[in-house]
Amino acid sequence: MNFDVIVLGSGPGGYVAAIRASQLGLKTAIVERESLGGICLNWGCIPTKALLKSANVFEYINHAEDYGLRVDKADKDFGAVIKRSRGVADGMSKGIGFLMKKNKIEVINGDGKVLKGKKVAVKDEKGNTTEYSAKHIIIATGARSRELPNLKQDGKKVIEYRKAMSLDKQPAKMVVVGSGAIGVEFAYFYHAMGTEVTIVEYMPNIVPVEDEEVSKQLERSFKKKGMKIMTSSEVTKVDTSANGCKVTVKTKKGEEQLECDVVLSAVGIQANIENIGLEEVGIKTEKGKIAVGEFYQTNVEGYYAIGDCVPGQALAHVASAEGIICVEKIAGENPLPLDYNNLPGCTYCSPEIASVGYTEKQAKEAGYDIKVGKFPYSASGKAKAAGQSEGFVKVIFDAKYGEFLGCHMIGANVTEIIAEAVVARKLETTGMEIIKSVHPHPTMSEALMEAAAAAYDEVIHL
Repeated sequence: MNFDVIVLGSGPGGYVAAIRASQLGLKTAIVERESLGGICLNWGCIPTKALLKSANVFEYINHAEDYGLRVDKADKDFGAVIKRSRGVADGMSKGIGFLMKKNKIEVINGDGKVLKGKKVAVKDEKGNTTEYSAKHIIIATGARSRELPNLKQDGKKVIEYRKAMSLDKQPAKMVVVGSGAIGVEFAYFYHAMGTEVTIVEYMPNIVPVEDEEVSKQLERSFKKKGMKIMTSSEVTKVDTSANGCKVTVKTKKGEEQLECDVVLSAVGIQANIENIGLEEVGIKTEKGKIAVGEFYQTNVEGYYAIGDCVPGQALAHVASAEGIICVEKIAGENPLPLDYNNLPGCTYCSPEIASVGYTEKQAKEAGYDIKVGKFPYSASGKAKAAGQSEGFVKVIFDAKYGEFLGCHMIGANVTEIIAEAVVARKLETTGMEIIKSVHPHPTMSEALMEAAAAAYDEVIHL
């Protein structure tokens, strides 16, 4: 029962940390109370992308005439769409099980709790508790949907993302509260499937963490599709006593009543740090997250934390990177601390959103004298040929040294293109170096080069 490393939680932070630990020769165990892969593989990143792909295909079919094609009587089977998504998730979870066996990692099923003395207690489904010890314990317990006092989730009429991807019946009307990545992805999916969707956002712009121009473009695109967008608005009450929901929304103009079948609460996440032994061990928390150093060590020697339960961007790839850095430090390697200003964010609605680094506003607030370039998809031959000309690529450079400060994209395939900007920034690439790097034509990726050229008044195709 003794290990070098025990990881509590098998999401994209936990399982990646466990694999890297095993690769480095550390005897490793992982504790999981539900399914291997955590929220990301089972109820987050992967199954939502399966749903969104179904929505994409259905949209294509419904607009077949735009491509010179004719499809008669196109329809969808909502239950089959949900079933496909669950099948994709199940397959991925089994894949993680294979990786655990391949890397000789012991999987311990049950509810884990950290104890003093570098121990973990695990209660199995029969109620039996077993203690395990390790030189190093990594907490990777993730997060769950945050619940607001005035928006209590009942799992039937007021739901969170897990229920949203497994509903038995498609709602005719839905109100989505919150317009972060989760909110706009589900809004797009349900609207594409035929649900009447209203988005309510407390902030002045939807997807409020994005560059303001990106937010405005998504709002235009969503409205064009037929969604109702309510910004600077707050849901104050949801009455579920009748058949559907009566939603009271406070706006600048006063209160407004909305009626719908289901309310999706997408107002953020809350770290899973309760009842896992933090208080007993003396592990410090701040603002609902576990406090850690640059290599994810807590204030108690031998205990670490990574992923959504620590401060920073709550993204799967961030958790994975944190897990690798944490374990490499434990193993005596010399990893560099994670650069939290060079982490890409991706939102997979349609049009897609991808960004990295400073927004234009943030760059100005940081004191930079900047050059900004923008290239619209409407001027991209590939985007026009694909029938997906909505959106743009926006780049921000330091005017003095040419430092690549930020990149913000909205449009088809931008979640695949953003990696170029991440690598370029990692390598300290300047704007002129991007301009002089020949990009293939016709591709949507050449919009990045054109945007850089626009920043330096060298753009050709505008």
